[in-house]
Amino acid sequence: MEEINQRKRDHINIVSDDRAIDRRKAYFDRIHLTHRALPELNLADVDPSTKFLGKDLAFPLLISSMTGGADEELVRINRNLAIAAEAEGVALAVGSQRVFLSDEAARESFELREHAPTTVLLGNLGAVQLNYELGFADCEAAVQVLEADGLYLHLNPLQEAVQPEGDTDFGGLRNKIAAIVQTLKKPVIIKEVGAGISPEDVEHLLASGIKHIDVAGTGGTSWSMVESRRSDDPALGELFGDWGIPTPLALRMMKPYRHEMNLIASGGIRNGIDMAKSMVLGASLCGMARPFLDPARESADAVRIVLRRIKREFTTAMFLLGAGDLDGIKDREELILDEHWN
Repeated sequence: MEEINQRKRDHINIVSDDRAIDRRKAYFDRIHLTHRALPELNLADVDPSTKFLGKDLAFPLLISSMTGGADEELVRINRNLAIAAEAEGVALAVGSQRVFLSDEAARESFELREHAPTTVLLGNLGAVQLNYELGFADCEAAVQVLEADGLYLHLNPLQEAVQPEGDTDFGGLRNKIAAIVQTLKKPVIIKEVGAGISPEDVEHLLASGIKHIDVAGTGGTSWSMVESRRSDDPALGELFGDWGIPTPLALRMMKPYRHEMNLIASGGIRNGIDMAKSMVLGASLCGMARPFLDPARESADAVRIVLRRIKREFTTAMFLLGAGDLDGIKDREELILDEHWN
């Protein structure tokens, strides 16, 4: 479907070229962690490795959903991301796969298992599409083409409300999500796309059988702003450009539910220190997308350079917190100092 392919090309170009799209709110900078002057560790012995969906990861990073479609550059971006994710031992989620369900030419951009034979790959569809043309067979197809380890169903009411061609019927989705959870043989992960998930949302999602939630809060790429750039009337998208729950606050709001689910942090995470703070706030995995977009347009090696830098930052933060492994920081809010100190 050329309309969807063009939209995906527009999205990539807008996010890459328009600096105002990345809100850079730096909400994580308000959190100060307890520095250990005597960490009693050898930095070389710090182990940031983890497991996700039964697979080993070198450190708890997910390259978050970006793109995919019937376009040479979109195919190249996903291939570069997959090669880099495999080489550096991190997880990868693809952009919405709805496009390949209606355009066979887009299939190649999601056939990534040959480039990432062992690491975690996650498929992705918009949950709202369950109220339109998509059903279980489409979810199954999205998993199969990627040979995915799980499926993201993303929730994006703000983006759809602002998008010129948006689908805005979010009524009754809870039961349809529950039906997919019950029938799909792979884990279903719910994520927002930059506006956060509230405790009320979690109550509904847990009742639907969801065990993995990506809070995807505000602070980074604003999809409301992205869609404003595609609209003849940008005022609405600009007004809601910072709408939602900041990622650190969304993580803290999840505290009562951490024992019931795996929590993924994304939205405005830009370095290894942000990752460490997310883990302290209970996350099991941290997602980033924007830092990898421009490198992915260049090469897999360029993406690998960024991944190695972030891993070093994260490992250094662990060392300075006196943590030899992730158990030393995960869900350890006592490591947080007074957040109002400047």
